[in-house]
Amino acid sequence: MSADKGSLFRALPAMDSVLAAATEADPLLAAAPRPLLREALTAFWDAVRQDIREGRVSEAEDVSLERSLPRMLACARAAVAPRLRRVVNGAGVVVHTNMGRSVLADEAVEALLTAASGYSNLELDLTTGGRGSRHSLCESLICRLTGAEAALVVNNNAAAVLLLLDTFCKGGEAIVSRGELVEIGGSFRIPEVMAKSGAILRDVGATNRTHLRDYEQAVGEQTRALLRVHTSNYRIVGFHSAVALEDLVALGRRRGLPVFEDVGSGSLTDFSSVGLPNEPTIQGIIAAGVDVATFSGDKVLGGPQAGILAGRADMIARMKANQLTRALRCDKLTLAALEATLRLYCDPETARRRIPTLRMLFMTPQELNRAARSLAARLRRALGDACDVTVRPDVSRVGGGAFPECDLPTSLVCLAPRAGAPLSASGLRQALLSTAPPVVGRLEDGAFCLDPRTLLPRDVADIVALAVLLLRPENACG
Repeated sequence: MSADKGSLFRALPAMDSVLAAATEADPLLAAAPRPLLREALTAFWDAVRQDIREGRVSEAEDVSLERSLPRMLACARAAVAPRLRRVVNGAGVVVHTNMGRSVLADEAVEALLTAASGYSNLELDLTTGGRGSRHSLCESLICRLTGAEAALVVNNNAAAVLLLLDTFCKGGEAIVSRGELVEIGGSFRIPEVMAKSGAILRDVGATNRTHLRDYEQAVGEQTRALLRVHTSNYRIVGFHSAVALEDLVALGRRRGLPVFEDVGSGSLTDFSSVGLPNEPTIQGIIAAGVDVATFSGDKVLGGPQAGILAGRADMIARMKANQLTRALRCDKLTLAALEATLRLYCDPETARRRIPTLRMLFMTPQELNRAARSLAARLRRALGDACDVTVRPDVSRVGGGAFPECDLPTSLVCLAPRAGAPLSASGLRQALLSTAPPVVGRLEDGAFCLDPRTLLPRDVADIVALAVLLLRPENACG
């Protein structure tokens, strides 16, 4: 017999009982800040009250704490969990912008923790005891690795371009090829970043072809610099030509104009051995005579998000003196992680082994196939007849705007739940976005697929446990 609404409201548990049950049932909830937990539980029971008012609940046992506990705990966990959390990247995109781009090397993590857990010499000169400069912490390493005379670190590459143009081109023209006026992730457009600097954009050439004469004919009294911009994650193919950097530098020298290059995802490593196009390294760009190059500290460099300016000492000095630099500067955590990453590059072989981004990009097809077969075997043992688990060849991507449309051979682990399993492949993909940790993969040909290239060693046990929880819940532990 259905209870009246008054009886149902009276049957609701007291908040003290609710809090006690939640903290006893789940250690994560017990460790959560009490105000956040109370708000989450209050929101859950407010929703129950609304269900009572609208007639969706009619039995007293349906609002009991015992019956409501699983749903209440799930809602509370989702509400109090940190918004920024670890995610398992099985998508095979190494520099995945949506998942935080580069994974830091252990050495960078240790340096970051050291800087975060106590005081540091961020702006302390340890020889004099007086004030030092945070700009000196990474400068010598950048110069050593790139061949530049001087360097400066800001908070990302867009900031580096903004600072460069504000310092040297404000109120004047920067000449750039029309085919390089790109829009990057998040709808940020190079022309608009340039406009914010106060520089006047002078685009030359056609979308697909720009010649040296186009730059030369555009030079006038208002010209302040010649600018090259990396086209990020798109390419023009077919009937296409661009001006070689050496030719643009020579033109700049003849006309007394500096040449700047926005490299985007700057690289200190030659990736041609793994089949990626041999794009110029920062060392090569500096050696070609560019006055200042800007590039990212994360992406294929494998460090934290940062923007790096490297080039002529007099120009770097002027940018350090620009008042805008203070607004764009990095904090101690970024500088600590970047310095530790750059130190690894002093030995290229060590960098390949220790920097996760490089390690992933240099994995061979044979290594990836072995890793895929090992994971597939563990999943078969754990899932039994609930799911078909196969391995097939496919491709990974670099990501982060680097090496667009370039494939890296890999082997995918493909999960195809059988008829009668609790979830389909698409349902499995969706459910894994809500697990702890969330797991991101690909949905291809009716299977949920994982690329071992971007899986970290600790991810494997989590993937197996979560697959069992979702596809064979009767065998799940805890």
